Amino acid sequence: MTIRAPMLRAARACAAAAFAVIAALSLSAAPAAAADPLRIGLSLSLTGPTSPAGKQVLAGLEIWRDDINKKGGLLGRQVELVYYDDQGKPANAPGIYAKLIGVDNVDLIIGPYSTNVIAAALPGIIQKKRMTLGIFGLGANKSFKYPQYFSMNSQGPSPANYSKCVFDLAAEQNPKPKRVALVGADVEYSRNALDGARENAKKMGFEVVFDRAYPLNTSDFTSIVRAMKAANPDFVYAATLPIDTVGIIRASQEVDFKPKMIGGAMLGLLVTGIKQQLGPLVNGYISNEFYIPAPSLQFTGTKAFMDEYQKRAKDIGTDPLGYTYPPYAYAAGQILAQAVTATKSTDDAKLADYIRKTTFDTIIGPIAFGPDGEWTEARIICIQFQGVTGNDMAQFTDWSRQVVVYPPKYKAGNLKYPLQ
Repeated sequence: MTIRAPMLRAARACAAAAFAVIAALSLSAAPAAAADPLRIGLSLSLTGPTSPAGKQVLAGLEIWRDDINKKGGLLGRQVELVYYDDQGKPANAPGIYAKLIGVDNVDLIIGPYSTNVIAAALPGIIQKKRMTLGIFGLGANKSFKYPQYFSMNSQGPSPANYSKCVFDLAAEQNPKPKRVALVGADVEYSRNALDGARENAKKMGFEVVFDRAYPLNTSDFTSIVRAMKAANPDFVYAATLPIDTVGIIRASQEVDFKPKMIGGAMLGLLVTGIKQQLGPLVNGYISNEFYIPAPSLQFTGTKAFMDEYQKRAKDIGTDPLGYTYPPYAYAAGQILAQAVTATKSTDDAKLADYIRKTTFDTIIGPIAFGPDGEWTEARIICIQFQGVTGNDMAQFTDWSRQVVVYPPKYKAGNLKYPLQ
């Protein structure tokens, strides 16, 4: 996704200041003894509004660390994670990565997590010529084009892929719907998602009859949904933050807004607690998932990982199911481990060269990277909620109620259309 110019300039300025401080310290890495741990550094949000996701990312990496250490570690060294809380604030990232690289002298880096924080950290990472795997960065490298950045995000090379499942599903219906409404928050994530949706609408011949980006502080969505209903769309593509998802779904019920199809990148539908809260109100909604362990999406090690995460989640207080963030973090560790093992090195350039040329088998499926560091093949998964009753959590582990309807390769059931 596009990184806006002011963000890019601010990120570069922050990185330059942070690394100037580190350079003044004149610190250099001492050679590691054979018994020294292999240290991997990262930042992620452990407090702040994105901490529920950040804590899940950390849990996934910790499970990977424990698994790799049971097998003897990497290059004969036990793996250690060195991490700091960036609070989800881009301004914190440059200083953290400067410290990880220049003071902590970590062997490898991962992250950060989330688009804006990655964009802020990248200038400093680029300056030091380090390789990294960004976690859920939506087009974070588009402006930098840094060849040693790789994205743990399934959208692939184009932002339009993010909304493609909803538009492809609409195009398959007979008669084909004609009118689409677009709605999302006025933040970078939603703006980029809606940019891609407009591209798909134009390419596939749908008329955009409603296009609204609402302020981030919006708490009452009734007027927005009423206006959307008045536009009379056949289907809706939404790119909403978690709390907004709840507001839009409840407002749609209140004003009896029932388009023939609705959903997309509604982040609240990735959160177990929100799905429980909404219960049967989610029926018919389409959710753009990053990964779910449905029967058609089981790979080597998937079940063992999910079992371990869900066992730990009770003690660490994270999402009890953890279908989205933890498996991506674990897969990032798998990619890094395979690259280190194959090259017998922690040299960033050698690792980047290997990663660019290799297809990796992971717990979320095969992954290969293109020249821009994005996945060569987008893997956008869409489910539709069908037959949800009450608020019991167990039904959100039932794949007959969260039916994979896209892509055809992993499809497990048919889309219910129209919703009425």
